[in-house]
Amino acid sequence: MGVLAYLSGTGLTPCYVGRVHVAIDPHSSTPPYEQVRSQIAAQARTGELPIGLKLPTVRALAEQLGLAANTVARAYRELEADGVVETRGRAGTTIAPTGDTSHRLAADAATEYAARTARLGLSRDEALAAVVTALDAIHR
Repeated sequence: MGVLAYLSGTGLTPCYVGRVHVAIDPHSSTPPYEQVRSQIAAQARTGELPIGLKLPTVRALAEQLGLAANTVARAYRELEADGVVETRGRAGTTIAPTGDTSHRLAADAATEYAARTARLGLSRDEALAAVVTALDAIHR
């Protein structure tokens, strides 16, 4: 069964702009910008969106999804902050080589977390337990 056939009747708004496939669920508690961000990030991570691929313009993707341009712009800004995409002004937004960037950003966050828990006086086990709890909440 094709993706469009699967999505019909689900309330999802599918969008295919070039190689980018995004579906917005208007009934989800997840905000639309986060739905856009997470789907593009996942496609970049799996290689479905290859490094260097030019993403649709904010306006084009927003129009196709029936969203405000600011919603898609926020998703793109967060993707850029996470190192998933690179924006070069009028040259557009492209998929970045995320492996190194993602791991570097995760390592930086972990180092900052370790330093903060040490300042708070938490033991190693207490700090790890907090991380496990947070990860479990996110990855349900």
